[in-house]
Amino acid sequence: MSKKTKETENANAIDGLNDSLTGISEKVQNNQNIIFIVTGIVAVIVIAILVYIYAFREPSIKAGNEQIGQADYELALGNDSTALSIYKSVADNHGYDAGNRAALQAAILLYQNGEYQQALDYLGKYAAKDNFIGPAAYSLAGDCYVNLDQLNDAEKAFKDAIRESDENPAYTPFFMLKLARVYRALGKYKDEAHVYETIEKDYPLYGQNYNIDIQKYLERARIQAGE
Repeated sequence: MSKKTKETENANAIDGLNDSLTGISEKVQNNQNIIFIVTGIVAVIVIAILVYIYAFREPSIKAGNEQIGQADYELALGNDSTALSIYKSVADNHGYDAGNRAALQAAILLYQNGEYQQALDYLGKYAAKDNFIGPAAYSLAGDCYVNLDQLNDAEKAFKDAIRESDENPAYTPFFMLKLARVYRALGKYKDEAHVYETIEKDYPLYGQNYNIDIQKYLERARIQAGE
């Protein structure tokens, strides 16, 4: 191989290497641009979240907690109407735990005042979060429907209360008794009897503990069901 040919090959190799390096450099630069853009977007999102938390969410939580504390204080003093007004305001204007609890408290006071539809409206703002208060809220809705003579809705509400109460022996049978009474009012005596049978089978001590003659109610429902 001639010296000239070898020099030419070396030059070509160097040019090829330069081209490769140039291509790699351009790719790195492009990737860096993408990284910078993505990083900028993430930074904007993080800043927006922080602004929301500290400029809006935290002050709103604090304000809601302060107001519901005032409502609890008024209720403890026996100022039910003042407490109700504050609970309604918190439920209407605040979210989070304070707004949720305020909705339930407002519903309870409205029910006690005989304002059943309004109580249902505030129960609609309440999100059940546990297997004690949640079932009680469903039961309260059932009581509202009973007083509004909306028995089919009451049936559904008491079924929800029973389901969510997770077979708790202290209050699942209590909700079942309410459902049985709704079935009786609807003339569904067979369903009524089935509820009493279930109470006797799954919660045999409930009637004795609360002085309720489950057997008497069961026999009455069976007779009216034609059994």
